[in-house]
Amino acid sequence: MELWISLAVAAAFLQNLRSTLQKSLKDHLSDTGAAYVRFAFGVPVVLLYLAALLFWQRTSLPEPNAAFAAWAATGGVAQIVGTVLLLQAFSSRSFAVSTAYSKTEPLQVGLFGIVLLGEFVPLGAALAIGISLVGVLLLGAARTQSSSEGLLAGLRGRGAMRGLFSGSAFAVAAVCYRAASLALPSGGVALRAATTLAGVICFQALLMTVVLYWREPGELRRVAGQWRTAVGVGLSGALASMGWFSAMTLTNAAYVRAVGQVELIFALISSAWFFREPILRLEWLGIAAILAGVLMLALSV
Repeated sequence: MELWISLAVAAAFLQNLRSTLQKSLKDHLSDTGAAYVRFAFGVPVVLLYLAALLFWQRTSLPEPNAAFAAWAATGGVAQIVGTVLLLQAFSSRSFAVSTAYSKTEPLQVGLFGIVLLGEFVPLGAALAIGISLVGVLLLGAARTQSSSEGLLAGLRGRGAMRGLFSGSAFAVAAVCYRAASLALPSGGVALRAATTLAGVICFQALLMTVVLYWREPGELRRVAGQWRTAVGVGLSGALASMGWFSAMTLTNAAYVRAVGQVELIFALISSAWFFREPILRLEWLGIAAILAGVLMLALSV
């Protein structure tokens, strides 16, 4: 199995763990505060990882340049915007529809990759991404069958549109992170990815600290009060980001995000195991489609 596939699957598992922990914080923090935790508490983990790499490899930090800074900052802002939009979408009545449309990210990553980096996706890989996307939409439709609003009808809803645009923001972020890593003049895959991640997460933590202090007085104090859970969120989120950034340094970001759709399968398993929520028939079909798409992608690249 290709290394980037293993990294993407591991990152998806860790991201699901982070989301599970982060969800519990919403009872104590605002949406912005809950989003802030993943960045602020991930900074020490990422910096320690980067320092360990530099020590182990007995090398120096790749020298950042203007292109690296521009790509990293653009990606960092896009990820924050995507996170906020998704949290807002979750507050709408079309939760499943919003989630499904946010997961159109791999398709959008492929489009943005062509526009921003000139990286075209071969036909076989594009077909595999399309099949996994069908699986995502089936998962979303499974929870809306009994309502009057299906996936296609719900596209005009506020929740669906926010979900769709959050997917666009995450897609831009993924492409920018790959471009930032490739813009570094030296270093292996791990070092380039760690340097990019460190630059991005420090920028995001600083930016969101200023925003929280300005717009939500007292929220930083409430965040500090939830430090036990926040540490778990920061650790799992940072480890997931290490996997994503390393995988996207190795190959096309669209491939990585397509494999990352297995996060939805992990989420369903967690839901069934911990919360005793049964997996519906249409969800089983969605799982099969996602796995088929991931397998096709692994064989075609």
